[in-house]
Amino acid sequence: MSRDREAISTNEAHPKGPGAPDAPSARPGIDVAGLVRQIPTQYPFVLVDRVVEHDPAGRLVAIKNVTGSEEFFEGHFPGVPVMPGVLLMESLAQAAGIWLLKNAADPSRLEVHVVGIDEAKFRRPALPGDQLRLEITVLRRHGPLCRVRGEVRSGENRVAEANLLLRVASLELPEVDATARVAPGAVLGPGVRVGPYSIIGPQVRIGAGTVLASHVVVDGDTELGADNRLYPFCSVGLAPQDKKYHGEHTRLVIGDRNQIREFVTIHPGTAGGGGLTRIGSDNLFMAYAHVAHDCLIGSHTIFANGATLAGHVAVADWATIGAYSGVHQFCRVGTHAFVGGYTVATKDVLPYSKTVGNRACIYGVNTIGLVRRRFPAETIAAIRQAFRVLLQSRLNTSEAVARLEAEGSPHPEVRGLVEFIRAARRGVILKRHIRHRVSEEP
Repeated sequence: MSRDREAISTNEAHPKGPGAPDAPSARPGIDVAGLVRQIPTQYPFVLVDRVVEHDPAGRLVAIKNVTGSEEFFEGHFPGVPVMPGVLLMESLAQAAGIWLLKNAADPSRLEVHVVGIDEAKFRRPALPGDQLRLEITVLRRHGPLCRVRGEVRSGENRVAEANLLLRVASLELPEVDATARVAPGAVLGPGVRVGPYSIIGPQVRIGAGTVLASHVVVDGDTELGADNRLYPFCSVGLAPQDKKYHGEHTRLVIGDRNQIREFVTIHPGTAGGGGLTRIGSDNLFMAYAHVAHDCLIGSHTIFANGATLAGHVAVADWATIGAYSGVHQFCRVGTHAFVGGYTVATKDVLPYSKTVGNRACIYGVNTIGLVRRRFPAETIAAIRQAFRVLLQSRLNTSEAVARLEAEGSPHPEVRGLVEFIRAARRGVILKRHIRHRVSEEP
């Protein structure tokens, strides 16, 4: 049996070291990072550093160097770091996926799914400093299914082993309407649909399943994640409306499953603001909403019709910005905050608050929103008590925050509220709405 032995890193051929197998210089390297990206379960860890042995007949050996800086060690376990067993299985799946994709005619059109793991055994922990040898042997392949035997070794010790069942799936090709214009260099993921008269710039990258309806414009260094929906006449990634912007390279990054409705405008960053506008996932931008340069928006937010952010605004997860509201530059909108329609916010909007008006006043806790999002009753009560201290105790802001800190609430929501106020640079909206009674003439 002939065997193709290669030493490969994520970017280039790995330097040959003592005892390393011969790597014929004429053989092309394996793009480990590129192939691993075709395995959906790999996010956010790439657990294969290089491939040291590749046999197209049914075997692959890869290396994973376990370092103390691995992100997963922060919680598993603090002070006694151990590589989680599920990630040992993931490393074997990635190695097996590399073997499957390396032998495919066009790996970019395929995706590898792990559909089964059995006979898994864990012999010893994987610790920082270990060099793990990932050995994959193909047991059987039938159509899109492939069963492999995987072993993880550290030196002479067997760390883990399992049988894995993987499935190779074909990815749907992008569809581009004949009247659309996609510039050379743009990257369209599997299943992307570009509608009539839409225009895609040369630096745009669009993730799988994203749909652009007719007359959509996406330009600049813009990255769109998976399963977004962009509606007619929205404009994403064009130059910021900032007189200090002079064409320097800046970016716009948008996550997954966002709804960007008609005539919405979203701009990239500027050099003075860090060069990046970032939007998370599962957001709804209703018609005519505007996100200016250098804004940072979380996930699960709602921007009603005409809601407008100035530059450098941060909006946390689950916030709602009401119709035709404006948020001043450098302001923040806290998590689960509700900003009512036609509001003008020139200071930071408190987390969990209900804030409305021009100029904005606070109306207490966004209780309805918290109930809808299934906050426990005791958590809502703790937030309401914290708001009473801030709004009704007759203490100034510094004194109220000091009192909340001294009380030492066990609820992370209350601690987060205090930290939000402490971090404010423009102040926070604490002005209460005053109900005016209208007296009747006798």
